[in-house]
Amino acid sequence: MQIPSSTKPALYGAVIGAVALAIIGFTWGGWVTGGTAKKLADSAAVSSVAAIMTPYCVERSASDPRSLEILAELKAAQGYNRRGVVEKAGWATPLGADQPNKELAIACEVALAAK
Repeated sequence: MQIPSSTKPALYGAVIGAVALAIIGFTWGGWVTGGTAKKLADSAAVSSVAAIMTPYCVERSASDPRSLEILAELKAAQGYNRRGVVEKAGWATPLGADQPNKELAIACEVALAAK
């Protein structure tokens, strides 16, 4: 098949334009792949659930008979150990769950520290 010489520059321009558009779109245009979009959506969902359940965790801390001891331990702990104190107390374990929720523990620890 013979391609007329006048269409070759148009085809080259279309290919170069498509490549440039893809580079600009993914670099500066905010385009993401389906996998990245799923990761972002999952992260937002987990963060939202933790934010909604934070008052539940704070309420459990207020109604716990060992609350003063655990809060003193929480204030003495540093860094990621603070999350472990909240998890060990059971305040970050949602109803019906067997294990504490990491994101809820972090949100609860921040809310308790602000009290």
